[in-house]
Amino acid sequence: MNRFPFRYLNRKRARKGFTLIELLVVLAILTMLAGLVGPRVLSLLGGAKSKTAAVQIADLEKSLELFKLDVGRYPTTAEGLDALVNRPASASGWNGPYIKGAVPNDPWGKPYTLTSPTANGGVDIVSHGADGLPGGEGENADIHNRP
Repeated sequence: MNRFPFRYLNRKRARKGFTLIELLVVLAILTMLAGLVGPRVLSLLGGAKSKTAAVQIADLEKSLELFKLDVGRYPTTAEGLDALVNRPASASGWNGPYIKGAVPNDPWGKPYTLTSPTANGGVDIVSHGADGLPGGEGENADIHNRP
């Protein structure tokens, strides 16, 4: 009668780990979940970069408006967005810098391009997307400050 509890405890102690089959089943389940969830997460990450570029472009456009209020014009295409940080020689009334630090690159690490003046007298700030080339679709599409 005394031996039964000790045998039961010894069996419990001997079975502390996982078997190889249990580990393989868990790994298979995790692999299936990663296969289903992974592509979805990666597609959302790409959309986040496009939204980040749109937000940065909107911020640059506001800084260009402040530049225009002080100088009386937008920076030219030749002066570029660098005019927001460094005073152009021909900009009297410049009261910058209009952004903190350096001009940011787009989320893909490429510089934004500025066209000024445009046909309507404004400015066009563009990120050429993931591929860095004009045009494209999806993540490669251009992102402008104006539709």
